[in-house]
Amino acid sequence: MASQNRCAHVERETKETKIMVDLNLDGTGVTDIDTGVGFFDHMLEAFGRHGLFDLTVKATGDLHVDAHHTVEDVGIVLGQAFAQAMGDKRGIVRFASPSIAMDEALIMAAVDVSGRGQLHYAVDVAPCMLGVFDTSLAKEFFIALATNAQITLHLHEFAGENAHHVIEACFKATGRALCAALEINPRTAEALPSTKGVL
Repeated sequence: MASQNRCAHVERETKETKIMVDLNLDGTGVTDIDTGVGFFDHMLEAFGRHGLFDLTVKATGDLHVDAHHTVEDVGIVLGQAFAQAMGDKRGIVRFASPSIAMDEALIMAAVDVSGRGQLHYAVDVAPCMLGVFDTSLAKEFFIALATNAQITLHLHEFAGENAHHVIEACFKATGRALCAALEINPRTAEALPSTKGVL
């Protein structure tokens, strides 16, 4: 039977960062985020709110260097939390591909909870700084998330000009995609959605 308690708590500490994540896949979108990177906090709040995940992220990192280690390591730990919270994956829908519009930006996130962690990123975001967040870090976050959650994630930009809008649409679309893909299908709640019998 599909797990009734799809929650995870993961902590990771290195010489560069200290990260703690609490995740409830079956929440209502309540978030408590503090990474020290304001724009990234905003993105994670949007991810949790629109994915309907209850999500706590606490991170401290070497921001005197830059935000790279903090953003990437949060992606690693959040991905590990998803992998843990999914449990045996029985009954999940598995696939989802919502598109999200944010003003002029239009992004599709397609997810396969495949057991094969990979990112395919067709997003042309302008190189710039959003506060202390370098826009190139969005891709680094999604690589870490997909790899550690063991999901296949495609992010495809259909339209967009404003870097903030494009990146925010990516986070919202990924949240929505994971929410839909991890829903329990009552018709298949005892089965793995795979012809191989394993995910």
